[in-house]
Amino acid sequence: MAVEIPGVADIVPTQLYIGGKWSPSADGSTVQVVDPSSGAVIADVANATVDDGLAAVAAAAEAAAEWASTAPRQRAEILRRMFELMTQRRHDLARLISIENGKALPDAAGEVAYAAEFFRWYAEEAVRLVGQLQTAPSGANRILVVHQPVGVAVLVTPWNFPAAMATRKIGPALAAGCTVVLKPATDTPLTALALAALGAEAGIPPGVVNVVPSNRSGAVVSAMLHDPRVRKLSFTGSTEVGRVLLREAADSVVNCSMELGGNAPFIVFADADVDAAVDGALIAKMRNAGEACTAANRFYVERPVADEFAEKLAQRMAAMRVGSAVAPDTQVGPLVNAATRDKVAELVTDATTKGAVVLTGGSALDVPGFFYQPTVLRSVPADAALLDEEIFGPVAPIVEFDDEADAIAMANNTEYGLVAYVYTRDLARGLRVSEALDSGMVGLNRGLVSDPAAPFGGVKQSGIGREGGHDGLLEFTEAKYIATSW
Repeated sequence: MAVEIPGVADIVPTQLYIGGKWSPSADGSTVQVVDPSSGAVIADVANATVDDGLAAVAAAAEAAAEWASTAPRQRAEILRRMFELMTQRRHDLARLISIENGKALPDAAGEVAYAAEFFRWYAEEAVRLVGQLQTAPSGANRILVVHQPVGVAVLVTPWNFPAAMATRKIGPALAAGCTVVLKPATDTPLTALALAALGAEAGIPPGVVNVVPSNRSGAVVSAMLHDPRVRKLSFTGSTEVGRVLLREAADSVVNCSMELGGNAPFIVFADADVDAAVDGALIAKMRNAGEACTAANRFYVERPVADEFAEKLAQRMAAMRVGSAVAPDTQVGPLVNAATRDKVAELVTDATTKGAVVLTGGSALDVPGFFYQPTVLRSVPADAALLDEEIFGPVAPIVEFDDEADAIAMANNTEYGLVAYVYTRDLARGLRVSEALDSGMVGLNRGLVSDPAAPFGGVKQSGIGREGGHDGLLEFTEAKYIATSW
């Protein structure tokens, strides 16, 4: 039922969490969890079947009416307690994330703090689900609008932020009065199961939160989406998988929120503070070793400062310490698995074969685990695959530009539109470019945009809907209009 993780004080559950109870999968199968720093197996976690997924839906449906009718203040107090428990256990949770995800310990600690904030924010939002009252223009009646829970929600989360992507969905769902089934990524299920245990301790009633790890993701999620009791899907992951899930959800017209892939441009104008731009680039590129949908993927630098920016960025990235995720001095941990490391290597090889110049890094490390060197590439040609695909690794390709219009055109030349970064000392230019970029979010002279109080999401094929802020709460509600007179 549980496994000892070295350095983590609490026992980490390894079974499914359905209806407030821990249980093995229906067929008794398990899936291995691997430490990316060593390649060693650290746990065998219950591998949910389709029947398990439907059992979780049944548990969520059974708990739905009572949870929806629970006083908002009571729901808020439970969410606040989750924030407090995560904060108290932050060191254990950070170490757990590092061990199963490969994220360097400082990054993991930052994720835990960020993840916990979603519970604090939505504890505050739970009591602010306000409606609307107005007189109809004709004067014949009143227009009364209330927001009600959308219903049972299926939450599908990725491996790169195993705590934050779960809390960013669970927090608003519970605040709105929804019950949920969480299907965490196969690579990183332990963090989700640890959060389920904390939820029980915080007082979340049985069935309100259910967790079903599985490597049969397609079949399990499809079955849940075709269950008429499921009315919401919130998915974070690749655009490719998002398209598949949208097709699946269409069969039952399930309400969908999608936070999908990115291809973030990082634009540096000649009038920018280059040192500040380099600082921002390190944050935007190297958080979680580049394994983030918000990671800067393409660096467009105006020609007069391109040499200075490239040299300074290469020096800073070359000095970053690569090593085991839990080592205290590590700045860059391993990538999550061999396939991710190999894809990064292929993208770099493609770019260098086509003429890109390696300023630092450029290869995987020949050691156990899934490590890749922090890498800066210069003179990257327009047909290099890494300018079109998410790199999801510690690689910064630099392309020069000559004018503002050129930079905007190159930045917008992608099917994605999640986030963009702009560095300039000219505020008018910064705002003008920010408005011109096809992006749901812009970091203007900032390398970090994520905030629980802000609406997170993209345009084009980077997603549908928003997470965080008040918008994130409304994603888990339906507006009901009542026409009345008095």
